[in-house]
Parts: sequence; structure tokens; C-alpha cells
Amino acid sequence: MPVLSRLIPSPVVVDIRPGALDGLASVLADQRISPSGRFAVAVSGGSGARLRERIAPMLPGATWYEVGGGTLDDAIRLADEMKPGRYDAVVGIGGGKVIDCAKYAAARIGLPLVAVATNLSHDGICSPVSILDNDAGRGSYGVPTPIALLVDLAVVREAPVRFVRSGIGDALSNISAVADWELAHRVKGERLDGLAAAMARQAGESVLRHPGGCGDDGFLTVLAEALVLSGIAMSIAGHTRPSSGACHEIGHALDLLYPERAASHGEQVGLAAAFATHLRGDHEGARQLAGVLRRHGLPVLARDLGFGDDEFVRAVRLAPETRPGRYTVLEHLQLSPEGIEEAYAEYVGAVTS
Repeated sequence: MPVLSRLIPSPVVVDIRPGALDGLASVLADQRISPSGRFAVAVSGGSGARLRERIAPMLPGATWYEVGGGTLDDAIRLADEMKPGRYDAVVGIGGGKVIDCAKYAAARIGLPLVAVATNLSHDGICSPVSILDNDAGRGSYGVPTPIALLVDLAVVREAPVRFVRSGIGDALSNISAVADWELAHRVKGERLDGLAAAMARQAGESVLRHPGGCGDDGFLTVLAEALVLSGIAMSIAGHTRPSSGACHEIGHALDLLYPERAASHGEQVGLAAAFATHLRGDHEGARQLAGVLRRHGLPVLARDLGFGDDEFVRAVRLAPETRPGRYTVLEHLQLSPEGIEEAYAEYVGAVTS
């Protein structure tokens, strides 16, 4: 019998609205998630501790664990602490580092994860990947997609605006990442998953074209939905291609070269996406991306991030080495150092004129 459809790994609950946190207890009571009412909750020591005071009375069956940081060792330690508890599920409440630790720990002990995002800094809130620091720098680890996701917009608005800006850059970078994926398909014959590409691209386009700002619930809803769709697109594809191209290669290179000076993930990949779009010859698209980044207060030039032009060029040169085997516009053009300098100067002129 021919296969006429496929199963799409995705959360069974996605709740994005002001006050979503108040519905956490009812989500956990769902028989698909916690039939016994016993679950572990991983939180940070900062904002997570304040939220614990608010919601602990609603979760009498919870055992609380504080996440120390965003390292692989932290995630393994968390899993070891939770394993004897015989829980039904794990709840991760916090930003990217807490949720990434909780995702990895839950996967390690074979439990589903409910993600409660307190900011919108990147698409890890619903992705099948945990980004964790390790002895070699930073690693990406495959994990199951969260079984449920809650985003309380009232909580998101309380977080520093730089987190929202980072999420904007990450979502917008999908547009460049999908263009790189399509380039690899045309030139190298790499398999392109049309559904995953469409979801990732539309996620980025929805943020690109929304007229709202960082404090607008309508815009925050669209941004949260875009980050969710990005994560699901990666689950469908089975890899990070829908949301990671030259933009992320350059971002990773900046992290490696300048670990003490690196900006937020979204700031770096947003700028890199505009530059990569320029490299592909889509100068109007690059100007459009740069204009939206600028409107939301994100960097458009290397100096906006605190890097000299020569430092950015060095990162672009290193970028292909951060993802061996991945084909993007950087691998396609194979620019010399002088070629990168010239291309970046052209980009600066195009987006500042």
C-alpha cells in the first residue's frame, strides 16, 4: 500500500496568550501528559524562582529543581537528580538555557517535556535540539520536540526587550536559511523537504511583514508562533536546515572567535542573514531585512555589534568550518579574504544608503 501521508512531530498543546501560565495545571492534568500528577519542574534561580512563588500552589504534585546553567554537565546532573523520582513528565520554566537543559534531561530519562517559555529569544522553545556548552565549546544535541508549549505574553513583556529582539533576528534568519537550503538542492542535489521549507520561510516572512513592535501583543503572538513553526519545521526535516544556513555559520564563528564579546544569538544571525542575502545577489531582500532589523533595534552592521570590519570578515572566513558538509552561499562562492572584504563593503553601502 502506498504511503499517502506522514506523521508530523509536534506539541499536543500550544498556548500563546497573556495569562497562559495560569493554565499550566490543567495542561498537566491531561491524561496524555501526567496521569499520576507527579512531575518534575526545572527552573532558573532568577525569574524562575519568582514564577515558582506564583504557581507552586497550583502544582501540589510538583518536585522543583533549580538549573545551574546552560552546560551539558548541568543537563546531565539535572537528569540524574530527577531519575529516581518516577515522574510522568518534566516541566521546564524559563528562557533558552533552562529549556534546553530541561529538554536534554527529559530525553535522557525518557520523559516528555512541557516547555514554559518566559522569553522569546530563539526558536529553541519548540525545537528538537538542545544547545549546551561543553568542554569543546558549544554542542547541538538531538532531543524530542516538547509535548506542550506555553507562552504567557504577560511574562514575556516583563523580560528585558533584548530577548524579544534576539527572537526577531532568529526568526528572520529563516528566510536566508531556506534560500541556502534551496541553493544546496539546486547545485548539490541535497534533498529539500518542501513542507519544512515552507513552514520555516513563512515563519520568517510573518515577522518580516508585521507592522507591530516589541511591546505589542499582536506582534509578540506572531513572533512566538514563528519560533514554534521554526521548531516544528526542524522536526519535520529531521535536522536544522530549515532554520540554519550561512547566517548560523557566521554566528557560530563569532562565538568561537570572540566568546567574551559575542552578542545574543539572534542579533548575530539576523545581521548575518542580511549579509548572506546580499551575497546571494538578492540586494533588495537584504535591504528589506536590514530595514526590519533596524526598526526593531537590532544590529545591521558589524560595528553595531562592537566588531571591526576585519573581525567580521575573519568570522565569515571561518564560518564554513563550523558546519562541515553544509552547503550555503559561503561554500558556493568560496570567496577569498579580499572578496569577503569587498562584498561586506558593498553590503554596508547598500544598507546604509
